[in-house]
Amino acid sequence: MRTSSFLSGALLLLGGAITGSHAQGECLDKSAVVHTGTPAGKEIKYANLTFYVAEPDPRNPRTKARAGAAVLYLSDVFGLGIVENKLLADSFARAGYLTIVPDLFDGSPAPGDISVPGFNTTEFLARHNPTTIDPKIASSIRYLRRNRRISRIGAPGYCFGGRYTFRFAGPSGVASVQNGRDAYIDATYAAHPSLLSAEEILAIGAPASIAAAATDPLFDDDARVAAEKTLKQSTQPYRVTVYSGTDHGFAVRANLADPEQKEGKEEAFLQAVAWFDRWLLA
Repeated sequence: MRTSSFLSGALLLLGGAITGSHAQGECLDKSAVVHTGTPAGKEIKYANLTFYVAEPDPRNPRTKARAGAAVLYLSDVFGLGIVENKLLADSFARAGYLTIVPDLFDGSPAPGDISVPGFNTTEFLARHNPTTIDPKIASSIRYLRRNRRISRIGAPGYCFGGRYTFRFAGPSGVASVQNGRDAYIDATYAAHPSLLSAEEILAIGAPASIAAAATDPLFDDDARVAAEKTLKQSTQPYRVTVYSGTDHGFAVRANLADPEQKEGKEEAFLQAVAWFDRWLLA
C-alpha cells in the first residue's frame, strides 16, 4: 500500500514512531477506525466557536496513557457538515485521545458535492483565509491548554486543514508567531494538504508528517517532491508517505467499496496516531 516514504535522519527512531503504543503494552489496529454509523461525540459552544468533541472512553487502557495530550482535528472544507469528519474524530478518541473539531466555517461549510450549481469554490476560499481561520485555531488551542489542561497537542489536518497544521506547527510556525506564545501545536500531520506554501513548511517548529494520495491535483507529484525538499531544509523530524490506489480526500472520504482505498484510509489514520504517540507521549 505505501509506495514511498521520506524520513529525516532524526527518524532513525522510527520504530518508536510506528509502534509508540507498544510502550503502553497494546498495539492499535485498524478496528479503531469508524467508517460508518452515528457519531458518538457532542457539539459544544466555546466563545464564538462550535466544537465537535469526542471523548475517549476512560475504561480504554490507551486513554490513561494519553492523558495530558489531545488531538485538534482541522477539517477539510466540508467541516462538520459531513459525518465522515465526526467519525474520524471518534476514531482518534477510540485511540485514546481527547479530540475536538472546531467549526472553521461558522456553520456554512462547503456542500458535500462542490460541483453543485451556485457554489463558488474561489469565493469560498477567499472568504475563509488565514485572516479569518487563524484566530479560530488559536482559540481552539487555548481552549485545550487552558480549559482542558492539555499540555501536548497533535493536529491532524485534511486538505484545507492540512495547511493550517503547518501554520501552527511549534512556536516558530507562521501563525503561531502571529497569535501568541501558547498558540501552537506540538506535532503536525497533514493528509492530502492543499494551498501549502514553502514558507509555511520551512517555518515549522514541530515534527511533521504527511499522508499523500497517489493521484491528487491539489498536491501532485511536483508539489509533494517540493514539500519533501523544503522539509529536508527544516530542523524538524518529518515523514512523507504516499498511498497507492488513492485519490485526493481518501483519508476522510475513501471509496469503502474499493479495498485499496479503504486500506489507505485506515493506514493513513494509523500513521497519524503513531506520529502523535511518538512525539506527544515521549
